[in-house]
Amino acid sequence: MRGMSLQIETSGPVVRVTLNRPEVRNAFDEESIAALTSWAESIADAERESAEQTPRAARPRVAILAGAGKMFCAGADLAWMSKMVGYSREENTRDARALARMFDALDRLPIPLVGRIHGAALGGGIGLVSVCDIAVTTTDAIFGFTEVKLGIIPAVISPFTIAKIGQSAARELFLTGARFSADRAQQIGLVHAVAETEADMDRAVARIVNDLLTSGPHAQAAAKTLIATVAASDPDAASEYTIEAIARQRISTEGQEGMRAFLEKRVPSWIAEHQ
Repeated sequence: MRGMSLQIETSGPVVRVTLNRPEVRNAFDEESIAALTSWAESIADAERESAEQTPRAARPRVAILAGAGKMFCAGADLAWMSKMVGYSREENTRDARALARMFDALDRLPIPLVGRIHGAALGGGIGLVSVCDIAVTTTDAIFGFTEVKLGIIPAVISPFTIAKIGQSAARELFLTGARFSADRAQQIGLVHAVAETEADMDRAVARIVNDLLTSGPHAQAAAKTLIATVAASDPDAASEYTIEAIARQRISTEGQEGMRAFLEKRVPSWIAEHQ
């Protein structure tokens, strides 16, 4: 447990992070933003401080992001928003910077982040869906960039959301603020799977987690960095980066172990240590 607004449960290599403010539909406030940021940065710090040879059995391999109660996340908390009305420009800048830091920390998480999206994800809640590497939802879930209905804009979440759904969908959905279905969310790439019921969704999440646990953890972290770097680079810079990245990974302890395990027809160590 990390504070009342966020529940942290670890089971072996899997950590479940639950937004724990069901009474306000898991809406953001300063406490929940700080708690999520602290958790994400602690995972990144642990990865940086550990050498590649360090056994990973004691550290999370996959994270699941979920919401308590009837919906995943309704965006900004009304009490928090009521304070914003009286904020100066400097106070608004400070406030937005803290929110951006949270999304950036989650986006850069060095382990896979799987979203369990139920009920609804609105406003900033879609920002959380956008920073999930894989997101699963149910057929009855509702989504919406509702900021323009309040005379504001989805500014802080936009780098992560546009990277996920593209400019065309963003032009329509940012400007109208219209709510849209789970099927539409899957069509534009916001979520990756739609389940009939929450029980089906939980089974889908479990399958995804099990699949993720069969892959090399350092390779997964490197792959996340690869995607972000290539997407932000021109072709020449991307080519040089990819050449160095694959050469580095091939000679790494994990790369050597994975290739040898394949050739020797055995499971690699990162699977064996959890069996």
